[in-house]
Amino acid sequence: MKLGGSDPLAGPCAVVTGASSGIGAATARRLARAGIRLFLVARRAERLSSLTAQIRAAGGTAESLPADLTLESERERVFRIVEQAGGADVLIHCAGLGWYGYYSEMPWPTALEMIQVNVAAAVHLTSLFLPRMSHRRRGHIVIVGSIAGGLPSQGVAIYSATKAFLDAFTTSLHRELRGTPLHASVIRPGPVATEFFEAAAARPAGGHIPAERFAIRAERVADAIWNVLRRPRRAVYVPAVLALVPWFEATFGWLMDLLGPLHLRARRART
Repeated sequence: MKLGGSDPLAGPCAVVTGASSGIGAATARRLARAGIRLFLVARRAERLSSLTAQIRAAGGTAESLPADLTLESERERVFRIVEQAGGADVLIHCAGLGWYGYYSEMPWPTALEMIQVNVAAAVHLTSLFLPRMSHRRRGHIVIVGSIAGGLPSQGVAIYSATKAFLDAFTTSLHRELRGTPLHASVIRPGPVATEFFEAAAARPAGGHIPAERFAIRAERVADAIWNVLRRPRRAVYVPAVLALVPWFEATFGWLMDLLGPLHLRARRART
């Protein structure tokens, strides 16, 4: 489904997870400006209410759906509410958690929560919404991955693994849906200037992710999401130069094996 001025669909509807801040909030604002009806999903109800009010004040249409996406029952509740309102044409999964440090020191509850939000929520919501999209013969699944999915690095073992899973999952979906009116795309940004880094450091035994210094604005990712909805593609890197990452890993992975652990060791020495 292509969105834009020539789209035959009147008032397409999108579900955006992780919408209380960062990429999710920026994406919600970008889509609202384009006239997309929105269901905004995140845990923080007050943040969602504030964003919803801002969008409505600017002339957009949005509904808040506070939900804990670690819970299967909550994901199903979101789906039921959206379906009762007419269903979604777009599912954008922006929700994600991070953590930095040695995996051997990572508390299991933290790892499990990351797997639930980054992977299980994306896969489960897709399994709920995609059949209805297929029945209506229109729809687009957009999942926010990361360059970490193709560049596994020390300190972010679970995060990199979840993003690699999302890469494979979305690529497979994209290929399954070729030749149909449905699409699946993965967005692969580098570091993005959001609360993600503070939240990662605040989790039990977590540390500051060093890539934060290279972060780009969340609005750049939101623009990429809007563009891929208008012109569907399998994968988009933000910024585009990061498309070199797979080549870099294949060519210089051995160098990362040697130098990559130094930052973690230095962090351990400081603590």
